[in-house]
Amino acid sequence: MNLDRRLLSFLKEVRLPFLGTVVFAFVASLATIGQAWYLSRIIDLSFLKRYNLEQVLPLILIFIVLTLGRFLSNWFSEISGSAMTAKIKLDLRQKLIGHLNKVSPILIDLERRGELSNTIHNGVEALDDYFKTYIPQLFKAVLIPLVILIFIFPLDILSGIVFLFTAPVIPVFMILIGKLAEAATKKQWKTLSSMSAFLLDVIEGLTTLKILNRSKSQIAKIESISEAFRRTTMKVLQIAFLSALALEMAATLSTAVIAVEIGLRLLYAKMAFVDALFILILAPEFYQPMRMLGASFHSGMEGFEAAQRMFEIFELPAQSVAFNRQLKIENKIPAIEFKDVYYTYPGAKTPALRGISFKIPPGQKTVLIGKSGSGKSTIFNLLLKYIQAERGEILLNSLNLNELNSEDWYEYISWVPQNPYLFHDTIAGNVRLTHPNATDEQVIEACKKAKLDDFISKLPHGYETLIGERGERLSGGQAQRIALARAFLKDAPILLMDEPTANLDPQLDREIQEILQTFSGNKTRFVIAHRLDTVKTADQILVLSQGKIQDCGSFDQLNQPGRYFSDINKTIMG
Repeated sequence: MNLDRRLLSFLKEVRLPFLGTVVFAFVASLATIGQAWYLSRIIDLSFLKRYNLEQVLPLILIFIVLTLGRFLSNWFSEISGSAMTAKIKLDLRQKLIGHLNKVSPILIDLERRGELSNTIHNGVEALDDYFKTYIPQLFKAVLIPLVILIFIFPLDILSGIVFLFTAPVIPVFMILIGKLAEAATKKQWKTLSSMSAFLLDVIEGLTTLKILNRSKSQIAKIESISEAFRRTTMKVLQIAFLSALALEMAATLSTAVIAVEIGLRLLYAKMAFVDALFILILAPEFYQPMRMLGASFHSGMEGFEAAQRMFEIFELPAQSVAFNRQLKIENKIPAIEFKDVYYTYPGAKTPALRGISFKIPPGQKTVLIGKSGSGKSTIFNLLLKYIQAERGEILLNSLNLNELNSEDWYEYISWVPQNPYLFHDTIAGNVRLTHPNATDEQVIEACKKAKLDDFISKLPHGYETLIGERGERLSGGQAQRIALARAFLKDAPILLMDEPTANLDPQLDREIQEILQTFSGNKTRFVIAHRLDTVKTADQILVLSQGKIQDCGSFDQLNQPGRYFSDINKTIMG
């Protein structure tokens, strides 16, 4: 019946509107019964007993009031359902985004962003029909027939028995067809998610595809995926239409059985006309909630399938955040120490780090070098608290990094990645990301330090120039300077840089190195490097190989025959 305890748990937060939906539906059912009761008497008095308009007018007025009451009850039930669904969708979307914020970026990078975006947006929207239509209709399908039976059994036991035995026919049909619908809807949702992920990949890589003259070849793939989605959608609609036909036939045949047994008894004067008409008017109303449940079953199926993917997202392990202690820096920079640290990525057979131990003295420049896959990025991921060490400790003075609140720790570090992410915003907006309340003067000063001010001043709109998504209107060197300007603006005591010049030509590399030298000596600078110029200016060099520290010391100490670091160019560029 597409019921999931995890989904139903969201109803706890919207008890009042959900209760309103059910209560108003109950009132509407009572009004429906009242309508049938007074309509049957109005017809009986008017056509059989020949009452005039004045005599039946009070009954007509009551019938009109009941009709208005039924309309208002259904309307209020819809309003309550809409309010309930809006609250659930808002809370669910906030919880999804909040949980993703707690998940390590390493795990998020393994997911397809297009599929995640589709789940957060379209998946949550698909729950609208599930909570607004399907769940309330499930209660109506039980409540309304039960209320009608309570009124019919005292009046006519035989009709009540017929109602009771024909009622399960519609749910049986719905369950049988529902198994086919479930498989088809699951396939439809997976196809839609795959299509969303593929389209986002194509759009993001469109420039590369054009350069490689492969953009047109993607048209066939898009057509194929679109056609697959069309076929699965038509399959779902086919099942939905067949389901509607089967349920209509079941309800019509059940109503016909009621009509036949009532008609036969009327023919032999075994039943009063007014009672027979009352039951006959109620017969379609008795089966209507179950027919509507069949229709809402298909509309809510997509939301149910989308919810399964949402719960998979919730199962992604969140990073543990401790609030019992906070980092306290009083006019000094903490020493960073790794003590026998181990880490293995999920699904990997060999550890990325194997008993790493080293110290980063405060206020000095430490450079980390090594071949690709040696564990450099893993060390930075540990410092950024994207992951946590399996064994060992990372100490900041005497404090364990894992015991610190991540938000407090991030206040003391500036992060300059190899490929800085730039948003579709102005230059000032992107620089101000690390210090939202910074004044224009502070932003300009940071850009001057990053040697970006001359370039910006030549732009028509200056600092208010939009740079496009991911900084598409900027060169690699300009984008890197914006990342450095962010670091200057934040002015944190610890600066982490992950190969900031790896993708730049030698000239830009030298310019960036000159900018890096302007960082004052009272800051700890920890750099992953691939180039010789970066290494030469280091106070300490750590040579990493296969997850272990193979050598350490200054450039002069390590660049000696017999040291692991002696073939420096091969080590760095490897």
